Amino acid sequence: MNVLVINCGSSSLKYQLLDMSTEEVLAKGLAERIGNEGAVLTHEAPGQEKVKFEEPMETHKEALNILMAALVDPSHGVLKSLEEISAIGHRVLHAGEYYSDSIIIDADVIEKTELCNEMGPLHNPANLIGIRACQELLPKVPQVAVFDTAFHQSLPPEAYMYALPYEIYEKHHVRKYGFHGTSHKFVSLAAGDVMGKDINGLKLISCHLGNGASLCAIKNGKAIDTSMGLTPLAGLVMGTRCGDIDPAIVPFLVNKGYGVEEMDTIMNKKSGILGVSGVSSDFRDVEEAANGGNKRAQLALDIFYYRVRITIGAYVAAMDGVDGIIFTAGLGENSITSRQIICDGLTYLGISLDPVANSKRGEAMIISDKNSKTTVMVIPTNEELMIARDTLSLVK
Repeated sequence: MNVLVINCGSSSLKYQLLDMSTEEVLAKGLAERIGNEGAVLTHEAPGQEKVKFEEPMETHKEALNILMAALVDPSHGVLKSLEEISAIGHRVLHAGEYYSDSIIIDADVIEKTELCNEMGPLHNPANLIGIRACQELLPKVPQVAVFDTAFHQSLPPEAYMYALPYEIYEKHHVRKYGFHGTSHKFVSLAAGDVMGKDINGLKLISCHLGNGASLCAIKNGKAIDTSMGLTPLAGLVMGTRCGDIDPAIVPFLVNKGYGVEEMDTIMNKKSGILGVSGVSSDFRDVEEAANGGNKRAQLALDIFYYRVRITIGAYVAAMDGVDGIIFTAGLGENSITSRQIICDGLTYLGISLDPVANSKRGEAMIISDKNSKTTVMVIPTNEELMIARDTLSLVK
């Protein structure tokens, strides 16, 4: 069974085609600048050179038409016909409280996803555009929505409720939802295999660390807390997001002359590692600057490491212990220094890293040594594969 995974942004479309009998990626690519000048779709398949299609793509449907043609092209395609696509899995950001798992898309699912647009204004509308375009182009192919928020619907009320007047929750559904759920789910399932243990008996903390970052406490395979909130702005310090701050800072600065929209832009796009360091939102650039003596760059990293450590500590308390800590995503998988510094502040958990294992990048492996009381792992995330697996489970 071949599953096409689609992730639509406001002006982009990322895709992978997977053969689920082997979980092999048959083709993948990215369409960029949809609706703008200079639109391009880059398509690649294993063993073949990348192919670029630089032609007008006014809509996501036009980008999908180019994608579909590329998949069956005699010279660089991987399918004989589009009938070989058995199902389509869509990454969708926000399901609110409607869905706690992936679901086959029908009119009701689309309607409920639309109701969540105001909570995911940059992503949900784009996700729906991709869904509708695929329905038009391949109307007989079953489609599945895989929600970023679904994995976190197992959080207990004491973890997801904010201490605001209860009617605000009832009227406006203001609560913690959490994100990166597909990634946290994938690596937590993989952790059981890496540790050789049943996930139902484990207390895990998943650290999805990159330009966007979040932690998730996972007990017996279920999320019980996560660091992002109503929006992805909450929680850890990130590339350009401030993470948790005193909420009174916002009206304080508004009274100083900052506009509400300006504050939203500052907190989401001008803060975090970029805002403190003044160098970049890319951790590699900030690490290089810090190594060169830039004190603001070092401060930005110190704040980031501190926030990760204290959140890990909070989740150890929430679960009354921890068996394994998982590092994943761009920084978590590849930054040897970040993993070492974070773990150096967790000696109370009996953690000690194996320097040889920790020197490796991007491999699924245990990086703690044999004397460590808590297992520390690196597990590369694969959200596309998780989406394809969820899709397969619903349509096979």
